[in-house]
Amino acid sequence: MKSDTIVAISTPRGVGGIAVARLSGDEALAIALRHLSVKTLASHHAVYCRFDELDDVVATYFPKGYTGEPTVEISCHGSLYVQQALLQTLVDDGARLAEAGEFTRRAFLNGRLDLSQAEAVADLIDSVTPAQHRLAVSQLRGGYAQKLKELRQQLLDFTSLLELELDFSQEDVEFADRSQLRKILSTLHFQISTLIASFSLGNAIKRGVPVAIVGKPNAGKSSLLNALLGDDRAIVSDLPGTTRDTIEETLTLDGITFRFIDTAGLRHSDDQVETLGVERSRKAVAQADIVLYLHDATTPWTEPDIDLADKTFFVVHTKADIPTAVERVGELFISTKTGYGLDALKQKIIDTFRSRMGKENDIMLTNARHYEALGRVKQALDAVAQGLDGGIPADLVAVDLRDALYHLGTITGEVTSEEMLGNVFGRFCIGK
Repeated sequence: MKSDTIVAISTPRGVGGIAVARLSGDEALAIALRHLSVKTLASHHAVYCRFDELDDVVATYFPKGYTGEPTVEISCHGSLYVQQALLQTLVDDGARLAEAGEFTRRAFLNGRLDLSQAEAVADLIDSVTPAQHRLAVSQLRGGYAQKLKELRQQLLDFTSLLELELDFSQEDVEFADRSQLRKILSTLHFQISTLIASFSLGNAIKRGVPVAIVGKPNAGKSSLLNALLGDDRAIVSDLPGTTRDTIEETLTLDGITFRFIDTAGLRHSDDQVETLGVERSRKAVAQADIVLYLHDATTPWTEPDIDLADKTFFVVHTKADIPTAVERVGELFISTKTGYGLDALKQKIIDTFRSRMGKENDIMLTNARHYEALGRVKQALDAVAQGLDGGIPADLVAVDLRDALYHLGTITGEVTSEEMLGNVFGRFCIGK
């Protein structure tokens, strides 16, 4: 069955030096050749030619391109008029405009990518830092998908043995060694739990590592945010309680995006608005990966009035330029006025996060859809373990195993639905 031929501009919208139109489908080559000043296009060869009387172009033909279908890519000048006229000509000749993500969707449906790799394409396009790029490329190259397929195959093998028992239920035989299943379950549970635990780190790299800047009023929180950004982003005043809400800005340090969150000063107040600000400060701490607790070095030290027990945090003593500041050996001291200690603070933040990253090629979970699916896999495996311990019949244990297989399959695409594919590819840009 022939597929319809789709076309779109694959380069970003707007005027540029060149634009690339991608034509994919069974009629792609025939449609293109009717408008190019050449009689044929050799596979994987870029050919300089003319597109009607519209523009001089470079055309390249791929018998099995990105989509797995015949594909022609036409590079033209970046004029908006040229782009639209070229598209209109191809549509008038039998192609149709591609929907958002349709090229990558076809690549998935034609077996060029699994679903997790297709999603990594979008992450790669969106990446703006080296760390985000490494994660997207690692997932696109299939290491993460291969890991999931290995887990699914182990479950599938054992589920098959359990279901074989059901065919011989009247003969009371066991093909699946229950002790072996427990070992497999224990291994799978550990591996899936490790992937789930990695989501916090992977999502932080993808979205930006949240760093909460907290402390008492006038500790220098807003001054620190401004100094890190090199801009007067937050209002700075000697009056306590100036900051009433959280202020968030991003900064890339050593290839990692950090989201610095300036917060309201921690203190009791009868002012309802300031009290709401303090509550938001506590919420920012709860959601942060790293917490900077600022202390005014010109005042006596007091313990933080906030729970930091389960947080990665360190104390930063501010106002080191003031003569009355008391500096302690081995602790972080900064002055936002002179810049003293700021480089050391940045390096501390970078080192703190990198120590969590581990090896660059570690498999890491970054996708919220995958996180939810793996959570359901874990629940199903817990039910299997409980069933084995409780002596549940094989047919009921198999139901939970199939549930785990289903949710694993939704990640890589062995199990799909139109609604799921629509949600995944709907966030892609047109032309990809």
